[in-house]
Amino acid sequence: MPKVTLLQWQMLAAVADNGGFAKAAEVIHRSPSTLNHAIHKIEEQLGVVLFEPRGRQVVLTEAGSLLLRRARQLIENAASLEDVAERLAGGLEAEVTLAVDQVFPGDALAEALTQFSEAFPHVRVQLHETVLNGAVEMLYEGRADLIISGVSAQGFLGEPIVDVPFIAVAHPHHPLHQLQRELDLRDLERHRQLVVRDSAIRQRLDAGWLKAEQRWTLGHLSTSIDMLERGLGFAWVPETRIRAALDQGRLKALPLRAGGVRRVSLQLVHRDIDGAGPATRALAEALMASVVATCPQDARPQNSNASMQPNE
Repeated sequence: MPKVTLLQWQMLAAVADNGGFAKAAEVIHRSPSTLNHAIHKIEEQLGVVLFEPRGRQVVLTEAGSLLLRRARQLIENAASLEDVAERLAGGLEAEVTLAVDQVFPGDALAEALTQFSEAFPHVRVQLHETVLNGAVEMLYEGRADLIISGVSAQGFLGEPIVDVPFIAVAHPHHPLHQLQRELDLRDLERHRQLVVRDSAIRQRLDAGWLKAEQRWTLGHLSTSIDMLERGLGFAWVPETRIRAALDQGRLKALPLRAGGVRRVSLQLVHRDIDGAGPATRALAEALMASVVATCPQDARPQNSNASMQPNE
Protein backbone atom coordinates (compact mmCIF):
# COMPACT_ATOMS: atom_id res chain seq x y z
CA MET A 1 0.00 0.00 0.00
CA PRO A 2 1.23 3.56 -0.69
CA LYS A 3 2.73 5.36 2.29
CA VAL A 4 0.98 8.61 1.34
CA THR A 5 -2.74 8.86 0.61
CA LEU A 6 -4.32 10.84 -2.21
CA LEU A 7 -5.89 13.15 0.36
CA GLN A 8 -2.49 13.95 1.82
CA TRP A 9 -1.14 14.84 -1.63
CA GLN A 10 -4.17 17.08 -2.16
CA MET A 11 -3.40 18.85 1.13
CA LEU A 12 0.20 19.35 0.04
CA ALA A 13 -1.02 20.97 -3.19
CA ALA A 14 -3.43 23.20 -1.27
CA VAL A 15 -0.73 24.51 1.07
CA ALA A 16 1.66 25.14 -1.83
CA ASP A 17 -0.99 26.90 -3.93
CA ASN A 18 -2.11 29.16 -1.09
CA GLY A 19 1.27 29.98 0.43
CA GLY A 20 0.52 28.70 3.90
CA PHE A 21 -1.60 26.53 6.18
CA ALA A 22 -4.15 29.14 7.29
CA LYS A 23 -5.24 30.20 3.79
CA ALA A 24 -5.23 26.63 2.50
CA ALA A 25 -7.40 25.57 5.44
CA GLU A 26 -10.01 28.18 4.47
CA VAL A 27 -10.02 27.08 0.84
CA ILE A 28 -10.41 23.33 1.37
CA HIS A 29 -12.42 23.59 4.61
CA ARG A 30 -9.94 21.84 6.85
CA SER A 31 -8.34 23.03 10.07
CA PRO A 32 -4.76 24.35 9.90
CA SER A 33 -3.72 21.72 12.43
CA THR A 34 -5.08 18.94 10.15
CA LEU A 35 -3.04 20.27 7.24
CA ASN A 36 0.05 20.69 9.40
CA HIS A 37 -0.27 17.12 10.61
CA ALA A 38 -0.72 15.79 7.03
CA ILE A 39 2.41 17.57 5.77
CA HIS A 40 4.53 16.41 8.69
CA LYS A 41 3.23 12.87 8.15
CA ILE A 42 4.38 12.94 4.50
CA GLU A 43 7.80 14.27 5.54
CA GLU A 44 8.12 11.59 8.20
CA GLN A 45 7.07 8.73 5.92
CA LEU A 46 9.20 9.81 2.95
CA GLY A 47 12.18 11.25 4.81
CA VAL A 48 12.16 14.63 3.02
CA VAL A 49 11.48 18.24 3.96
CA LEU A 50 8.64 19.69 1.88
CA PHE A 51 8.39 23.31 3.07
CA GLU A 52 10.63 25.96 4.51
CA PRO A 53 9.51 29.25 6.14
CA ARG A 54 9.92 32.50 4.24
CA GLY A 55 8.60 35.47 6.15
CA ARG A 56 4.97 34.83 7.08
CA GLN A 57 4.57 32.18 4.40
CA VAL A 58 5.99 28.76 3.63
CA VAL A 59 7.53 27.81 0.29
CA LEU A 60 8.35 24.46 -1.22
CA THR A 61 11.83 23.06 -1.00
CA GLU A 62 13.45 21.66 -4.15
CA ALA A 63 12.38 18.17 -3.09
CA GLY A 64 8.89 19.44 -2.30
CA SER A 65 8.57 21.01 -5.76
CA LEU A 66 9.56 17.77 -7.47
CA LEU A 67 7.16 15.69 -5.41
CA LEU A 68 4.33 18.18 -5.94
CA ARG A 69 4.75 18.00 -9.73
CA ARG A 70 4.34 14.24 -9.59
CA ALA A 71 1.52 14.51 -7.06
CA ARG A 72 -0.45 16.82 -9.35
CA GLN A 73 -0.38 14.13 -12.04
CA LEU A 74 -1.75 11.65 -9.51
CA ILE A 75 -4.49 14.07 -8.42
CA GLU A 76 -5.48 14.82 -12.03
CA ASN A 77 -5.55 11.12 -12.92
CA ALA A 78 -7.80 10.39 -9.95
CA ALA A 79 -10.21 13.17 -11.00
CA SER A 80 -10.18 11.88 -14.56
CA LEU A 81 -10.94 8.36 -13.36
CA GLU A 82 -13.96 9.58 -11.44
CA ASP A 83 -15.14 11.54 -14.47
CA VAL A 84 -14.95 8.43 -16.62
CA ALA A 85 -16.88 6.44 -14.00
CA GLU A 86 -19.64 9.06 -13.91
CA ARG A 87 -19.91 9.03 -17.71
CA LEU A 88 -20.04 5.24 -17.81
CA ALA A 89 -22.75 5.25 -15.17
CA GLY A 90 -24.68 7.68 -17.38
CA GLY A 91 -24.56 5.34 -20.37
CA LEU A 92 -21.32 6.43 -22.03
CA GLU A 93 -19.63 3.70 -24.03
CA ALA A 94 -16.11 2.66 -23.10
CA GLU A 95 -15.34 1.95 -26.77
CA VAL A 96 -16.81 2.63 -30.22
CA THR A 97 -16.02 0.42 -33.21
CA LEU A 98 -16.05 2.20 -36.58
CA ALA A 99 -15.64 0.43 -39.93
CA VAL A 100 -14.87 2.81 -42.81
CA ASP A 101 -14.42 1.98 -46.46
CA GLN A 102 -10.92 2.96 -47.56
CA VAL A 103 -12.35 5.28 -50.22
CA PHE A 104 -13.81 7.60 -47.56
CA PRO A 105 -11.88 10.91 -47.70
CA GLY A 106 -8.89 10.71 -45.37
CA ASP A 107 -9.04 14.38 -44.38
CA ALA A 108 -12.67 14.00 -43.32
CA LEU A 109 -11.89 10.93 -41.23
CA ALA A 110 -8.98 12.65 -39.48
CA GLU A 111 -11.05 15.76 -38.77
CA ALA A 112 -13.91 13.71 -37.34
CA LEU A 113 -11.64 11.72 -35.04
CA THR A 114 -9.95 14.93 -33.88
CA GLN A 115 -13.30 16.45 -32.92
CA PHE A 116 -14.37 13.24 -31.23
CA SER A 117 -11.17 12.90 -29.21
CA GLU A 118 -11.56 16.42 -27.86
CA ALA A 119 -15.10 15.74 -26.65
CA PHE A 120 -14.61 12.14 -25.51
CA PRO A 121 -10.92 11.72 -24.64
CA HIS A 122 -11.50 8.57 -22.58
CA VAL A 123 -13.57 6.64 -25.12
CA ARG A 124 -11.48 4.19 -27.12
CA VAL A 125 -12.01 3.95 -30.88
CA GLN A 126 -11.53 0.75 -32.84
CA LEU A 127 -11.08 1.83 -36.47
CA HIS A 128 -11.32 -0.78 -39.24
CA GLU A 129 -10.37 0.29 -42.77
CA THR A 130 -12.43 -1.93 -45.05
CA VAL A 131 -13.01 -2.54 -48.74
CA LEU A 132 -16.34 -3.18 -50.52
CA ASN A 133 -18.38 -5.66 -48.45
CA GLY A 134 -16.03 -5.67 -45.45
CA ALA A 135 -17.84 -3.02 -43.39
CA VAL A 136 -21.27 -4.50 -44.10
CA GLU A 137 -20.07 -7.93 -42.99
CA MET A 138 -18.90 -6.43 -39.69
CA LEU A 139 -22.30 -4.78 -39.30
CA TYR A 140 -24.17 -8.05 -39.90
CA GLU A 141 -21.97 -9.85 -37.37
CA GLY A 142 -22.46 -7.14 -34.74
CA ARG A 143 -18.75 -6.24 -34.71
CA ALA A 144 -19.19 -2.55 -35.63
CA ASP A 145 -21.23 0.21 -34.02
CA LEU A 146 -20.96 2.47 -37.10
CA ILE A 147 -19.98 1.80 -40.67
CA ILE A 148 -19.39 3.90 -43.77
CA SER A 149 -19.87 1.85 -46.91
CA GLY A 150 -20.86 2.06 -50.54
CA VAL A 151 -22.52 -1.38 -50.31
CA SER A 152 -26.15 -1.49 -49.20
CA ALA A 153 -26.75 -3.19 -45.86
CA GLN A 154 -29.96 -5.21 -46.04
CA GLY A 155 -32.21 -4.61 -43.04
CA PHE A 156 -30.48 -1.39 -41.99
CA LEU A 157 -31.27 2.23 -42.76
CA GLY A 158 -28.30 4.24 -43.91
CA GLU A 159 -27.82 7.97 -44.23
CA PRO A 160 -26.06 9.37 -47.32
CA ILE A 161 -22.83 11.03 -46.28
CA VAL A 162 -20.62 11.64 -49.34
CA ASP A 163 -20.24 10.91 -53.05
CA VAL A 164 -16.69 9.86 -53.87
CA PRO A 165 -15.47 10.54 -57.43
CA PHE A 166 -13.20 7.85 -58.89
CA ILE A 167 -10.80 8.70 -61.71
CA ALA A 168 -9.10 6.28 -64.09
CA VAL A 169 -5.39 7.09 -63.83
CA ALA A 170 -1.92 5.83 -64.65
CA HIS A 171 1.64 7.11 -64.48
CA PRO A 172 2.28 9.83 -67.10
CA HIS A 173 4.82 7.51 -68.83
CA HIS A 174 2.46 4.50 -68.86
CA PRO A 175 1.99 3.01 -72.36
CA LEU A 176 -1.68 4.00 -72.35
CA HIS A 177 -0.69 7.67 -72.23
CA GLN A 178 1.80 7.15 -75.03
CA LEU A 179 -1.04 6.37 -77.42
CA GLN A 180 -1.86 10.10 -77.33
CA ARG A 181 -5.52 9.68 -78.24
CA GLU A 182 -8.86 8.95 -76.65
CA LEU A 183 -9.01 5.48 -75.16
CA ASP A 184 -11.75 2.88 -75.05
CA LEU A 185 -12.17 -0.33 -73.09
CA ARG A 186 -10.38 -2.37 -75.74
CA ASP A 187 -7.24 -0.35 -75.05
CA LEU A 188 -7.49 -1.07 -71.35
CA GLU A 189 -7.91 -4.81 -71.85
CA ARG A 190 -4.28 -5.09 -72.99
CA HIS A 191 -2.81 -3.59 -69.82
CA ARG A 192 -2.60 -4.43 -66.14
CA GLN A 193 -5.44 -3.25 -63.91
CA LEU A 194 -4.84 -2.74 -60.19
CA VAL A 195 -7.78 -3.56 -57.93
CA VAL A 196 -8.19 -3.67 -54.15
CA ARG A 197 -9.38 -6.91 -52.59
CA ASP A 198 -12.70 -7.02 -50.77
CA SER A 199 -11.89 -7.17 -47.05
CA ALA A 200 -14.95 -9.32 -46.29
CA ILE A 201 -14.22 -12.94 -45.37
CA ARG A 202 -17.46 -14.75 -46.15
CA GLN A 203 -19.03 -12.87 -49.04
CA ARG A 204 -16.59 -10.99 -51.23
CA LEU A 205 -17.51 -8.73 -54.11
CA ASP A 206 -15.77 -7.63 -57.28
CA ALA A 207 -16.52 -4.04 -58.29
CA GLY A 208 -15.55 -1.82 -61.18
CA TRP A 209 -14.31 -2.78 -64.62
CA LEU A 210 -12.42 -6.08 -64.34
CA LYS A 211 -11.81 -7.22 -67.92
CA ALA A 212 -8.10 -6.52 -68.22
CA GLU A 213 -6.06 -9.53 -69.36
CA GLN A 214 -3.65 -8.82 -66.50
CA ARG A 215 -4.84 -7.93 -63.02
CA TRP A 216 -3.12 -7.44 -59.69
CA THR A 217 -5.31 -7.68 -56.59
CA LEU A 218 -3.95 -5.71 -53.64
CA GLY A 219 -4.88 -5.46 -50.00
CA HIS A 220 -4.98 -1.71 -49.41
CA LEU A 221 -5.79 1.42 -51.39
CA SER A 222 -2.48 3.04 -50.44
CA THR A 223 -0.61 0.10 -51.98
CA SER A 224 -2.57 0.52 -55.20
CA ILE A 225 -1.67 4.22 -55.38
CA ASP A 226 2.00 3.44 -54.72
CA MET A 227 1.99 0.88 -57.54
CA LEU A 228 0.29 3.37 -59.86
CA GLU A 229 2.98 5.96 -59.19
CA ARG A 230 5.59 3.32 -60.04
CA GLY A 231 3.99 2.78 -63.44
CA LEU A 232 2.86 -0.79 -62.72
CA GLY A 233 -0.71 -0.50 -63.97
CA PHE A 234 -3.85 1.60 -64.20
CA ALA A 235 -6.82 1.87 -61.85
CA TRP A 236 -9.86 3.84 -60.85
CA VAL A 237 -9.04 5.50 -57.53
CA PRO A 238 -10.74 8.12 -55.32
CA GLU A 239 -9.90 11.62 -56.51
CA THR A 240 -9.49 12.85 -52.92
CA ARG A 241 -6.66 10.34 -52.34
CA ILE A 242 -4.63 11.29 -55.44
CA ARG A 243 -5.25 15.04 -55.73
CA ALA A 244 -1.65 15.88 -54.84
CA ALA A 245 -0.29 13.19 -57.16
CA LEU A 246 -2.34 14.62 -60.03
CA ASP A 247 -1.30 18.21 -59.28
CA GLN A 248 2.37 17.23 -59.04
CA GLY A 249 2.33 15.11 -62.20
CA ARG A 250 2.99 11.76 -60.51
CA LEU A 251 -0.29 10.45 -61.92
CA LYS A 252 -2.36 11.47 -64.92
CA ALA A 253 -6.02 10.88 -65.74
CA LEU A 254 -6.54 8.48 -68.64
CA PRO A 255 -8.28 10.12 -71.64
CA LEU A 256 -11.13 7.62 -71.77
CA ARG A 257 -13.86 8.27 -74.30
CA ALA A 258 -16.40 7.31 -71.62
CA GLY A 259 -16.27 6.07 -68.06
CA GLY A 260 -13.11 7.88 -67.00
CA VAL A 261 -14.88 9.25 -63.95
CA ARG A 262 -17.45 7.45 -61.83
CA ARG A 263 -18.97 8.23 -58.46
CA VAL A 264 -19.63 5.98 -55.49
CA SER A 265 -22.22 7.04 -52.91
CA LEU A 266 -21.23 6.20 -49.34
CA GLN A 267 -23.70 5.83 -46.50
CA LEU A 268 -23.33 6.07 -42.74
CA VAL A 269 -25.09 3.18 -40.99
CA HIS A 270 -25.69 2.54 -37.26
CA ARG A 271 -25.80 -0.99 -35.93
CA ASP A 272 -28.56 0.12 -33.54
CA ILE A 273 -29.49 3.75 -34.00
CA ASP A 274 -32.12 3.70 -31.22
CA GLY A 275 -29.82 2.07 -28.71
CA ALA A 276 -26.68 3.98 -29.66
CA GLY A 277 -24.89 5.63 -26.78
CA PRO A 278 -23.81 9.28 -26.64
CA ALA A 279 -20.30 8.61 -27.93
CA THR A 280 -21.52 6.63 -30.94
CA ARG A 281 -24.05 9.31 -31.82
CA ALA A 282 -21.43 12.03 -31.41
CA LEU A 283 -18.95 10.20 -33.65
CA ALA A 284 -21.64 9.86 -36.33
CA GLU A 285 -22.31 13.59 -36.19
CA ALA A 286 -18.60 14.38 -36.32
CA LEU A 287 -18.23 12.27 -39.45
CA MET A 288 -21.13 14.04 -41.16
CA ALA A 289 -19.81 17.47 -40.19
CA SER A 290 -16.25 16.71 -41.23
CA VAL A 291 -17.33 15.84 -44.78
CA VAL A 292 -19.08 19.20 -45.11
CA ALA A 293 -15.96 20.96 -43.79
CA THR A 294 -13.33 19.15 -45.86
CA CYS A 295 -15.08 18.27 -49.14
CA PRO A 296 -18.34 20.26 -49.33
CA GLN A 297 -18.68 19.70 -53.07
CA ASP A 298 -19.15 15.95 -52.46
CA ALA A 299 -21.10 16.02 -49.18
CA ARG A 300 -24.63 14.68 -49.09
CA PRO A 301 -27.57 16.32 -47.22
CA GLN A 302 -27.53 15.72 -43.49
CA ASN A 303 -30.41 14.64 -41.27
CA SER A 304 -28.43 13.62 -38.21
CA ASN A 305 -29.92 14.52 -34.82
CA ALA A 306 -26.81 13.53 -32.88
CA SER A 307 -25.01 16.13 -30.81
CA MET A 308 -21.39 16.37 -29.81
CA GLN A 309 -21.17 16.64 -26.05
CA PRO A 310 -18.54 19.01 -24.62
CA ASN A 311 -15.55 17.67 -22.77
CA GLU A 312 -16.35 18.60 -19.21
